[in-house]
Amino acid sequence: MYQKYIKRILDFTLSILAIIILSPVMLILYILVRIKLGKPAIFKQQRPGKDEKIFTLYKFRTMTNKTDEQGNLLPDEKRLTSFGKKLRSTSLDELPELINIIKGDMSIVGPRPLLVEYLPYYTEQERHRHDIRPGLTGLAQISGRNSISWEEKFIDDLEYIDKISFIYDIKIILRTIEKVFKREGIMQDKKETMKNMKLIREKETSK
Repeated sequence: MYQKYIKRILDFTLSILAIIILSPVMLILYILVRIKLGKPAIFKQQRPGKDEKIFTLYKFRTMTNKTDEQGNLLPDEKRLTSFGKKLRSTSLDELPELINIIKGDMSIVGPRPLLVEYLPYYTEQERHRHDIRPGLTGLAQISGRNSISWEEKFIDDLEYIDKISFIYDIKIILRTIEKVFKREGIMQDKKETMKNMKLIREKETSK
């Protein structure tokens, strides 16, 4: 009952309220991103959602478009500015995803939407993370975010799907707020960006 009907109503209602309350903050961030990182201020990327249906995810950009001499984008670590790091560490870059929640692409709580290129590399069990809408936050985020391995993330995603309930969602939201203020689990191996799952899986299969 909760997952099928109530969760979507709460997602929509709370996201509308959040955008109204946070609109001054989002406007200021939009202006700062334009000034410090250039345009567009909103980063758009294709991500798989429920049932692996592809949607466009919205975030505030945190990286520059710097390229090498051949015109190729530099590695993420070299394009991620100090301002971008602050946006990520406070999770403020995620605020435009409220629009995705209102549209029905995402939920407030659920497995995070990952890259489309990862789809062929999930195990059959891991693919079940797409049985529900992806979330703005989730069990994996409060369990360590970028400080835990991909395997641990997927275990958390599947555990959430098994235990999904109103009370469980409230607990995850409250723990998310705590994590954001403490800035815990932002980095993995002292890096601000998560290791590429595709490269890890390809390396494992080539052994």
